Amino acid sequence: MAIIEVKVPQLSESVAEATLLQWKKQPGEAVAMDEIVIEIETDKVVLEVPAPAAGVLAEHVVASGGTVVSDQLIAKIDTEAAAGAKPAAAAPAAAAAAPAAAPASTSKSDIAMPAAAKLMADNSLAAGSVAGTGKDGRVTKGDVLGALATGTAAAKPAAAPVAPPAAAPAAARPLPTVAAPVAPNLGDRPEQRVPMSRLRARVAERLLQSQATNAILTTFNEVNMAPLMEMRKKFQEKFEKEHGVKLGFMSFFVKAAVAALKKYPVLNASVDGTDIVYHGYFDIGIAVGSPRGLVVPILRNADQMTFAEIEKKIAEYGQKAKDGKLGIEELTGGTFSISNGGTFGSMLSTPIINPPQSAILGVHATKDRAVVENGQVVVRPINYLAMSYDHRIIDGREAVLGLVAMKDALEDPARLLFDI
Repeated sequence: MAIIEVKVPQLSESVAEATLLQWKKQPGEAVAMDEIVIEIETDKVVLEVPAPAAGVLAEHVVASGGTVVSDQLIAKIDTEAAAGAKPAAAAPAAAAAAPAAAPASTSKSDIAMPAAAKLMADNSLAAGSVAGTGKDGRVTKGDVLGALATGTAAAKPAAAPVAPPAAAPAAARPLPTVAAPVAPNLGDRPEQRVPMSRLRARVAERLLQSQATNAILTTFNEVNMAPLMEMRKKFQEKFEKEHGVKLGFMSFFVKAAVAALKKYPVLNASVDGTDIVYHGYFDIGIAVGSPRGLVVPILRNADQMTFAEIEKKIAEYGQKAKDGKLGIEELTGGTFSISNGGTFGSMLSTPIINPPQSAILGVHATKDRAVVENGQVVVRPINYLAMSYDHRIIDGREAVLGLVAMKDALEDPARLLFDI
């Protein structure tokens, strides 16, 4: 037997621990070299752990959902075993369990949530007769209600009358597979309790930190998007043919933000204790929604990027966020952020600052609105901009003028070409 250890990869210095997600391979199954055996979730990203060698997965040292640290042993691979062979470590456990009555199954898919367990008991449903759709295959109350509605669940076998059993040692009694119910029967109003993912918990922590430590104030302005939309329409086809990516609005918002940050450097600064740190570079964070929660990948040196480079990078980040492939280095840092709620239809919002930054721009949906120009009421495509800022270091004057600078650049996009 030749055992190869599978360990947690080196985590970032800012990440103390991580959580194992669902194992993709079970003991006894064959694995190929570099095949992903499990994913590890940190408070920033999800890391894939490949098999360091080909063989058979011999053992899970840490179960799914376990908390781990850098370089911790989590599994073992036997490079000489044949696929389908029982792990050596499982034999003693099986022998020890022989005298006791074996439960029908020990997989998590047989475990019902408390409310589901009570509902199954009330309707005399046999354990394991309802397929679970909850985390790790656990049976939820909704699963039980669905099985009852379709008649797919099997009833418990009738129990034969027996004499009261003699007292047995506690160790000989099988452990229950279902926790004691703690929730009332809600009938057709199911609910499910699931723990926060590590990423979601970290987002919640940082948002509360931002609210507690920053003196957040928001200033608003409106932008006539007609000139920008006209320019985009004029060059969109040529742009896509030349660069292989669509010309979106976000590259203009990024360029407009950078222009304003250059004029008012305090918007690009951060607080460190009693010091104000002015950054001589422009790393713009782009808030992206992902299946695991909100992430903010960074456009490094955005002032040096072309429109095409910005659009390509944003598209790349969007796909990586969707696939859970963003790296820690892509989410670290940032001097200013942009959140585009307009993609979901948001009309107005007050974005929360992403610490340790001191300002964030909120972009919203563009809608036709009646506005007054030269004494006449006309219809224009209007976008409401909102900039939240830390009033500890940014005065209202700089905040308002900074947002006006962004507005001016968007309403006259040629300014961005001449840096004026």
